Amino acid sequence: MGLFDAIVRRRLPPMAVDVPLAVMILVGSVVTVTGKAPGKEELRPLDVWAVLLLLATAAPMAVHRLRPVPVVVTMCVATLVLQGCDYIYPMMGPWGGPAVGAPYVGITIAVFLTVLRAPGATWFLLVLSVAVVVTEALLTRAYWVGTASAAAVLILGAWTVGTLFVARRLVGQEAVRRAAAVAREQTAVAREAVAHERTRIARELHDIVAHNVSLMVVQTIAADRMQERDQAKTHELHRAIEETGRATVAELRRLLDVLRTDDEGDADSDQCPQPPQPTIAALPDLVESMRAAGLRVEYRASGAPVPLPAGTELAAYRVVQEAFTNTLKHAGPTECRLTVSWLEAPRRLNLRICDDGERRDGEPVAADPSRRTGHGLVGMAERIAAVGGILETGPRPGGGFCVHATIPVPVSANEGTPDAADPCSAGR
Repeated sequence: MGLFDAIVRRRLPPMAVDVPLAVMILVGSVVTVTGKAPGKEELRPLDVWAVLLLLATAAPMAVHRLRPVPVVVTMCVATLVLQGCDYIYPMMGPWGGPAVGAPYVGITIAVFLTVLRAPGATWFLLVLSVAVVVTEALLTRAYWVGTASAAAVLILGAWTVGTLFVARRLVGQEAVRRAAAVAREQTAVAREAVAHERTRIARELHDIVAHNVSLMVVQTIAADRMQERDQAKTHELHRAIEETGRATVAELRRLLDVLRTDDEGDADSDQCPQPPQPTIAALPDLVESMRAAGLRVEYRASGAPVPLPAGTELAAYRVVQEAFTNTLKHAGPTECRLTVSWLEAPRRLNLRICDDGERRDGEPVAADPSRRTGHGLVGMAERIAAVGGILETGPRPGGGFCVHATIPVPVSANEGTPDAADPCSAGR
């Protein structure tokens, strides 16, 4: 089996297989035509034609790798002519047992190797093998049953074994192809996951830095203007700037902790991440920080809140945060209204953030065109779409800008509890 496997898997060079086989078949054929076993009749004397036929039964094997089908046909015809001319014994005769000479062994080997090396000629080889078996039976009519049986066992057996080896090789190749396809798919999935994670991290960085830095800039400008007129208010703004800076550092540290892959972090992976992600429950604190920055925010909430998945809670919070940031950036300390509505049939959460826009002497100023584009609005739309919601943005009649997000509430959330919605909330 080891030699067969080496041949089937082409580990041995064809020359190292074919030439030794041709030599062995030729030597065996010479012994077959020159020897005489007890109880067997005399064979036809050896002559030039016999030598040529012997060469035809063995020499083509040396070039089998180049032309496998012509080689096996030549060897079969030469062997049948040798027997028909009485240069070799038939497979069965009056001596009572099969006489399998080297030419028949050569045909068997040639059929087996041809099946391996020329899979496209498999059915032709089957027809050829049947033809050889039938011809052998016709050449020895008195013993045709035994002759046909012996020839079928040798030649058709070689064809069957070769076909099984080819089938096993094809199964192995298919397994390798499937494994390669699975590996490619896993690589593609991993790359896609990395791309999604990079997008998420970029969005988080944008939300954290853009909001908090914009807030700090506004607070710094306000503190500078109030420095001469109201020292107490200036100190209050400075404290707000300090708190905003600390919050920014804390959020950045939380985001960077997620990116860490050191052993300590992996060993601690079963614990809940600290600090937690912001949720809808933190919106009042966000409103207070915006009021401290000078934005006049009116906050309204209605309906019965229900716990949402952590990703949905974070998306809702970030949308409100980004809307406040855009208001400060484009309209300054103006009037702004935040409405949080928990609605029924179907269960959904509506977030509406509207501002009055920038005003001078009580008159609205034309909105900045850049407010309708940019990474902020795109990030908000992606966040809401990721949780199955819809985001609508645009200018208001009479000045200002509105952001309206509709987020569906999962069915499980209607029946859940805060602990069920966030497995890390227990014990906090």
